[in-house]
Amino acid sequence: MPGIDKLPIEETLEDSPQTRSLLGVFEEDATAISNYMNQLYHAMHRIYDAQNELSAATHLTSKLLKEYEKQRFPLGGDDEVMSSTLQQFSKVIDELSSCHAVLSTQLADAMMFPITQFKERDVKGIECCIIVNIPFCFLDHDAAINRYSRLSKKRENDKVKYEVTEDVYTSRKKQHQTMMHYFCALNTLQYKKKIALLEPLLGYMQAQISFFKMGSENLSKQLEEFLANIGTSVQNVRREMDSDVETMQQTIEDLEVASDPLYMPDPDPTKFPVNRNLTRKAGYLNARNKTGLVSSTWDRQFYFTQGGNLMSQARGDVAGGLAMDIDNCSVMAVDCEDRRYCFQITSFDGKKSSILQAESKKDHEEWICTINNISKQIYLSENPEETAARVNQSALEAVTPSPSFQQRHESLRPAGQSRPPTARTSSSGSLGSESTNLAALSLDSLVAPDTPIQFDIISPVCEDQPGQAKASGQGGRRTNPFGESGGSTKSETEDSILHQLFIVRFLGSMEVKSDDHPDVVYETMRQILAARAIHNIFRMTESHLLVTCDCLKLIDPQTQVTRLTFPLPYVVLYATHQENKRLFGFVLRTSGGRNESNLSSVCYIFESNNEGEKICDSVGLAKQIALHAELDRRASEKQKEIERVKEKQQKELSKQKQIEKDLEEQSRLIAASNRPNQASSEGQFVVLSSSQSEESDLGEEGKKRESEA
Repeated sequence: MPGIDKLPIEETLEDSPQTRSLLGVFEEDATAISNYMNQLYHAMHRIYDAQNELSAATHLTSKLLKEYEKQRFPLGGDDEVMSSTLQQFSKVIDELSSCHAVLSTQLADAMMFPITQFKERDVKGIECCIIVNIPFCFLDHDAAINRYSRLSKKRENDKVKYEVTEDVYTSRKKQHQTMMHYFCALNTLQYKKKIALLEPLLGYMQAQISFFKMGSENLSKQLEEFLANIGTSVQNVRREMDSDVETMQQTIEDLEVASDPLYMPDPDPTKFPVNRNLTRKAGYLNARNKTGLVSSTWDRQFYFTQGGNLMSQARGDVAGGLAMDIDNCSVMAVDCEDRRYCFQITSFDGKKSSILQAESKKDHEEWICTINNISKQIYLSENPEETAARVNQSALEAVTPSPSFQQRHESLRPAGQSRPPTARTSSSGSLGSESTNLAALSLDSLVAPDTPIQFDIISPVCEDQPGQAKASGQGGRRTNPFGESGGSTKSETEDSILHQLFIVRFLGSMEVKSDDHPDVVYETMRQILAARAIHNIFRMTESHLLVTCDCLKLIDPQTQVTRLTFPLPYVVLYATHQENKRLFGFVLRTSGGRNESNLSSVCYIFESNNEGEKICDSVGLAKQIALHAELDRRASEKQKEIERVKEKQQKELSKQKQIEKDLEEQSRLIAASNRPNQASSEGQFVVLSSSQSEESDLGEEGKKRESEA
């Protein structure tokens, strides 16, 4: 190395300007060394901190790899190959962590300790001298010289002179000693600067060489083979991943093309037909929640069916909760708050109902069909979808005439009867001429030909049906819109012995030709249900059926307005479905209909909440009570008639006795008038008393009555 510049220690006492100038150069160099060494110290300290962090991170990585087999992952948690591989990696990384810990210790001893000592002891000592010690020494010496120079020549004071001289001596000695040590430190700094630069670097390199040697010893040939196998496995996984990604991208492209029409809230039903054979369905629906008497809110929730239950699950919930038991329930489309695609589900006991809104017409019909299938407990069969398809196919095949019914009632059809031309009157509640295939539904033996099917009840404020009005003797009477009727009708209803109320839903009605066998009701049920399935009619009007001894009444459950009244004497037939006991119907015989001159029969079909047989029993009981009441009334009238005849006979007998009495009196008067003493000569008159004249008048009247008799 080249020679090192030094400050002349011999010139410290002289303190010449040249010495001070040279001292300034050394001080400037010391300041530059201090700044540079501070930067180098921070850089090496970052290396040391990074190595410590690397050692801690490596140790933590090894620890986490060991704990992998204890983790419970929802997917792929039982991969034993991955667990064993990671255990092997944890051992290797744990050894590397030990090597990193040794390297951190070596860096602390061989790199950080020398540079820290140089920075804290040497550089800071020089800086302290430059800033504090040297300036104070110069100031003390200059002040002592100034006092010594101001000693008076004329008035010398030995004591003052001694003190000033002693002060100059002390300050000069202190300055000289300080400057000599200061010069020595500056000269030594030039050597320590080189040492402080080289020694930390030497320690860093030696630590790294030692670390690499330890790593080379740990990385055995067996580990190299292990790493090669792992690399091959990683490449295989990467290729498999690339293949799956390519497949998924293709699937995404295909789904984007195929699902483009589904992005519309109401897709085209011709492209996406309704599946009516579902027994399970899931999707988002809007549920109506009442918040007051007239106010309500709609909440969007995810609904799905599970067995015979309808479940709901809000966003963020882990699992769904029971919304309603839909076994034996009823479902129908409803109008609610001017919203589309709403339907109502009512539990089997009628105590709970829920109104839901679907997103599209397709979802609306599928939800109704699915709930209907579940309500029939089709999901309990071995193959629910096939069973549902078979049931729906049976409904579709119901449009063809039934041979059994046709053969059974063939005798009822006249031999020369010809089928009249097809002409159906269309209305808001009937199919009319909507479908030419619907004409095949009617069997001439049971149902009158070309009969329209009424799917809805006439509005509450309407005239009674003509047949009913004529039959009950109340032609042209309107139903009171406030649910009140005339005084006589009200009193009869209140005085009725039987009052039973049932919740029913009107399915439809149609005119029938025969009313003497339950098969008429069964056939009407079949045709109405088939027509509803074919024409996607799911709406049903819910009413309260009041059974009394006088009539059957359909009452609006909200307004309590009587919608229809069926006089009980004209209910000639009633029956429950043989399999679905919730379905029942009755036949009403009325005058008029399509032909005013003949009697007509109309069959009404209803659905109840599992009470069809109870309603039929109630109607039968009402008819029995009415029959006994009619028999009692007739017996009473007959007894009154007998009493009236007896009274009339008694009056006639009394009159006959009176006539006989009058005749006797008249005979007596005549005999009295013919006596000799009472006869007068010619020109004289016989004077009779007033009583005699009255009796004669009564006698004449009696003769007249007798002649009339």
